Amino acid sequence: MSDSVRVRFAPSPTGPLHIGGVRTALYNYLFARKMGGKFLLRIEDTDQARFVPGAENYILESLAWLGISPDEGVGVGGGPHEPYRQSERKDLYKAYADKLLADGKAYYAFDTSEDLDAMRASFESQGSAFQYNSLTRVKLKNSIALAPAEVEQLIASGTPYVIRLKVPAKGEVRFQDSIRDWVHVHTSSIDDKVLMKSDGMPTYHLANVVDDHIMEITHVIRGEEWLPSAPLHILLYQAFGWKAPQFAHLPLLLKPEGNGKLSKRDADLGGFPVFPMEWTDPATGAVSKGFKQEGYLKEATLNFLAFLGWNPGTEQEMFSLTELADAFSLERINKAGAKFDVKKAQWFNEQYIKQQDPAALAANYLPNLPADQGLAFVHLFLDRITFPQELAVKVAEFQARPAIYDEAVLASKWNADALSGLQFIAQALPNVESWEPEGIKHAIHEVLEANGIKMGKVMQILRVALSGNGAGPDLMISMQLWGKAEVIERLATALAKFPAL
Repeated sequence: MSDSVRVRFAPSPTGPLHIGGVRTALYNYLFARKMGGKFLLRIEDTDQARFVPGAENYILESLAWLGISPDEGVGVGGGPHEPYRQSERKDLYKAYADKLLADGKAYYAFDTSEDLDAMRASFESQGSAFQYNSLTRVKLKNSIALAPAEVEQLIASGTPYVIRLKVPAKGEVRFQDSIRDWVHVHTSSIDDKVLMKSDGMPTYHLANVVDDHIMEITHVIRGEEWLPSAPLHILLYQAFGWKAPQFAHLPLLLKPEGNGKLSKRDADLGGFPVFPMEWTDPATGAVSKGFKQEGYLKEATLNFLAFLGWNPGTEQEMFSLTELADAFSLERINKAGAKFDVKKAQWFNEQYIKQQDPAALAANYLPNLPADQGLAFVHLFLDRITFPQELAVKVAEFQARPAIYDEAVLASKWNADALSGLQFIAQALPNVESWEPEGIKHAIHEVLEANGIKMGKVMQILRVALSGNGAGPDLMISMQLWGKAEVIERLATALAKFPAL
């Protein structure tokens, strides 16, 4: 095995890449960068029945969007261990399965699904669960229970078979997980798992272990859902006489409330995405939301994902990808599940939007406006948006004349002083020569002071008259953007519509 760190992300193309899978890829990438190692991308497509067209490209595009770039593997081109798709390595796995057979570490099993169902029913009738193991294998149709001649005859006749691992009857599997410390499992709790299926394709377990060994993977960083499989994988390494990699099983992603594993249904009900990019199901046409299309910036998405189960041990919350790699360590990953706090994701997005080039935001999201006007709108609404596409919505709402006026403000603020103040302002505005924020403010302040009316008595009512709302962005900048004629017209309309006093 290589002395330098080599890690891999090995998704299956059975549908869209879940955001939890993206986190796994990110942690592998960060660890490789931190340790000066290599990050591999392998596609584990041995389950051809669940293969979904377009899923592999979706994985590649999602990782590319976020800048999680593999050093080796699918999509990179070339590499010392190609091919990196398991479906293209079928003959390789058969050779390793044959080695286990020759060494007495695996065996042929000819049981049909009906045979196994009958055995399972028999165990259940006695109140116990069926397990294909050292106790039951001798009662079933396999190369351990059958005579060698019968086994040869069954194989020669083309009888379908699988190859199963011969799990030791008595023993203990012990390994140290980087996140969960020591794990102990007795072999009596482990099935004789299928290694090669009857169609000649390997199962995940065999292909995973063989590929990790051949590709010199030093650390297997994967989700907690694979922790129950780890003892079996350790047994496979031992059966081959190979050194096992260091394991690190990541905490689950939990619902925002923390009560259970996050699912697509939770996301649909909550109105938030659990996929990095939008996905259209090729079979049904159903569209699932993606972080990218919903308006999450890649920097915000990366930081949000990094903090789902890990923390740097400092107060810093915003990192570049390089800074994340420098700060990252497996030791600072939590054991407990991580709440999928959508509000935190939105907070990250708001912070990173503020760091964007305002001119670029205007050009990308307000392309139909003159550059200077688009830039002014970006500055006006930058502190009031969570997603960049909200800029266009804010501008449309801003430019639309109010159809209704804030009744709560009118009820509390609309009085004789407010009426007089608006009338004086209406008289003064046509004479304002410099239609910019300071000039507008000076004119309003001057006319109100001259007539003994305090600004505080009028400003919120003026905002309601012009926008319909009791709160909003800077009023003077807003008046500049509406334009002099439009402001005068809106004020006149409001004075005509406001309740009589």
